[in-house]
Amino acid sequence: MTQPVKIGVLLSGSGTNLQAIIDGIAQEGLPVSIVKVVSSRPDAYGIERAKAANIPVLVMNRERYADPLAADELIVNELREAGAEYVVMAGYMRKVTPVMLKAFPDRVLNLHPALLPSFKGAHAIQDAFDAGVKVTGVTVHFANEDYDKGPIVAQEPVRVEENMTVEQLEGRIHAVEHELYPRVLRWIAEGRVTVGSDRKVSISL
Repeated sequence: MTQPVKIGVLLSGSGTNLQAIIDGIAQEGLPVSIVKVVSSRPDAYGIERAKAANIPVLVMNRERYADPLAADELIVNELREAGAEYVVMAGYMRKVTPVMLKAFPDRVLNLHPALLPSFKGAHAIQDAFDAGVKVTGVTVHFANEDYDKGPIVAQEPVRVEENMTVEQLEGRIHAVEHELYPRVLRWIAEGRVTVGSDRKVSISL
């Protein structure tokens, strides 16, 4: 039987991907235990989702991030104390520092709403829409010191249909995120994800 992998979830907003993981645990036996949620903002709705699921929350604010290294040290200490094995960024709008990356080497996951390396940055959905691409998508990757880089674990394409609005595209991308992230976490819990010496990820069957 697969042992649940203990994760800390970092978020900044509504927490829909956190909810997808919570629901996956409750409804589909996703072998994951969320031991801590960290919110970069005190007004993020994701805090309410965590509290409703009885998950401890560390609430950060702008003042605490004035020194990013000290902020990440605080977060790392809280995550370690909670027993986290992996860090899962779910709409976290802060760049993690080497403090976090060294504490959890190749164990900091990020979710990006585009097919990296295309459309990096905070406005990926709008940028892809404005570029007129016919296919965009979702990427799950391990974070490193370069923003929106790092070894890619999984990608899922999303077609941009004719006459689709950017809001409709955003909804379709979020729906894919809510399926892909739990799937990757299941792979990790099952020990199927490996980062090779070439910094590429392999997924065993």
